[in-house]
Amino acid sequence: MNSKLTAVALAAVVVAGAAVTAAPASAAAAAPTRCHTADLKAGFALGDDAKPEMGQSEKQTRAYVWFTNRSERTCTLSGFAGVDMVGAQKTDGTWSLVRSSRKPVKTTLEPGDTVDFGITLLPVAASTPQTEKFVPSKFLVTPPNETEHFTLKWPFGGQILKQDGATHPATYLDPVGL
Repeated sequence: MNSKLTAVALAAVVVAGAAVTAAPASAAAAAPTRCHTADLKAGFALGDDAKPEMGQSEKQTRAYVWFTNRSERTCTLSGFAGVDMVGAQKTDGTWSLVRSSRKPVKTTLEPGDTVDFGITLLPVAASTPQTEKFVPSKFLVTPPNETEHFTLKWPFGGQILKQDGATHPATYLDPVGL
């Protein structure tokens, strides 16, 4: 009878040991964590179909900023980037863009994957009085839920209707991934 108890106890130890060794394998399959600024690189989309139409002043246009996962791990982005436009004119200052009403989605980025977000702009004619236009020079772009930003030089020229104090300006940004 002792040998049966010993065999049962030994089997329980073996099963318990297998369960303990299985735990780390499930931890390796944990969901990816959010992307940090250091995991990413950023820039403006420069393709012909992605360039904003800054030479016209009849309608809104869009520019796109991309984030690429340059890390060796999978990570996620969800929400709105922070975007501060810095003006080229002394009177421009910095304009923090407001968010659209679109709902964010969670995007998973494998190493090397890219996701973007759109910025809607309302260009104005060059003849618009200086006090009514904002001339972009650079954009300070902060990934969602981060505090460090990328400094991106504005490559498209033109000027935007200055509405930095408006409640619903015609220049605003969408969430990452939309």
